[in-house]
Amino acid sequence: MKSKKIENAEENTLKVSQDIRIRFNETDALGIVWHGYYLHYFEDGREAFGRKYGISYLDLKAQGYVTPIIKSSCEHKLPLRYGEIATVETTFINTLAAKIIFKYKIMNAEGKTVCTGETVQVFVDDNNDLSLTFPSFFKAWKDSYKLI
Repeated sequence: MKSKKIENAEENTLKVSQDIRIRFNETDALGIVWHGYYLHYFEDGREAFGRKYGISYLDLKAQGYVTPIIKSSCEHKLPLRYGEIATVETTFINTLAAKIIFKYKIMNAEGKTVCTGETVQVFVDDNNDLSLTFPSFFKAWKDSYKLI
């Protein structure tokens, strides 16, 4: 079942942009970034988002939760090459479900979209139990950004 998006999500969009430099070890024999590294770039975006908005992995862990990814998608449009600077734009998608959804857009130095994607994370407590509702700290976080 698809989660409902909150109606005023566009008004309260939270996003962050993070520059990354393509390293040699991220490229394949063709000299382009190996497709699996794009998920690493998504994680760079999530970490930048967490630092900016006070909801990092360490913040979640301090509240007794982890947020494993249960779904990820990635659509490649153009290649990236060693030495290039790319920008990962990470956008929080507001939802009524007890999930964290991010959309990603990776752009090259020319501003062209090279990749888009999405991840979905759920809340799991220290007892390894899945939370079917927002943990109270996350509800308070959403409220602080007028997302509820």
